[in-house]
Formats: sequence, C-alpha cells, structure tokens
Amino acid sequence: MNLELDQDGHLADYSIWTESVAQELAKSLELELTPWHFKILQAVRQFYQQFGHAPATRPLIKFLMKTVSADINNAVLQEQFNTGLVARHLSRLAGVPKPANCL
Repeated sequence: MNLELDQDGHLADYSIWTESVAQELAKSLELELTPWHFKILQAVRQFYQQFGHAPATRPLIKFLMKTVSADINNAVLQEQFNTGLVARHLSRLAGVPKPANCL
C-alpha cells in the first residue's frame, strides 16, 4: 500500500483513512488491530471531527472514557497500542494530524 504521509508520518489526506490504512500504519508499532482498537480509533476520528484538532492525551482519555468505556486509562492504551506516545500514535493510526503539543 502506497500512502502519502506528512513529515511526521501522519496521513497527508485525512479523508482516505480506512481500517486497512490503519492496519498498514500499525505495522510500525508491530501491532495487529482488533475490533477494540478500531472502536478507539473511530473515537479519535470523532474527537477530531467534533473539535477540529487532534487530541492531547488527557482530553483524549476523558473523551474515550465518556464515549467508549469508563475503564480506559493511559496505561491500558499504552499496553494495547504498544506505545508510550498515546496521543501521537493513536492520532496517526486514526488518520488525523499530529496533536499540536507533540514533539
């Protein structure tokens, strides 16, 4: 799959995102996405559509707790997505731009 990415590894065109695209991007994290992962990624996309920007970690977790499951926390996301950079990598996998406060 040939994807056009920006300098930070995020999709250049948010609108081309599909679950197949997300799975391709997840290869860099050595991660096989499950229905649970896709539920989280859809919520990240919903956050982006609703607020007009990619979420930082704290607002993302609060949003996920309200929209997906009250059991979600940073440790769960780090473990399930195989990363310590939760907001950055979830935004990348969801096809949205890098959060403004990420390096």
